[in-house]
Amino acid sequence: MKYSKATNYALHTIMYLTSIASEKRIGVQQLAEAQGVSPSYLSKILTKLVKAGMIESVSGANGGYKLRPYWETISFLDIIHAIEGSTSLFDGCLNHNPECLIQKVMVSAEEKMEHELVNQKIGDLAKKMTVTL
Repeated sequence: MKYSKATNYALHTIMYLTSIASEKRIGVQQLAEAQGVSPSYLSKILTKLVKAGMIESVSGANGGYKLRPYWETISFLDIIHAIEGSTSLFDGCLNHNPECLIQKVMVSAEEKMEHELVNQKIGDLAKKMTVTL
């Protein structure tokens, strides 16, 4: 199982924004430099996070990105869904058999993983953050 690099950058961007003063906006260039990624690539990721309501964007000379007020409650799963969508990771039943034992195992495993990810809140991780991401 592997999520895209975009998800990795999204998670790190959100965590980077938690370390910045809440009223300060950060430009895409600074966010990109902090992660060693191209600004155009990161801009596409940021657009998805804005659409999902996790961050806000302001245009202009004093513009940039910052977290929305409720950022502490954002879960890892929220961010993953914003970037990857919410489709199932596994769809491996032949002939779409609803009684497929393999599908049942995979769905159960995915539900457990999602339960863990939905319980991992950005606010909780930000409290533990003591090293550079």
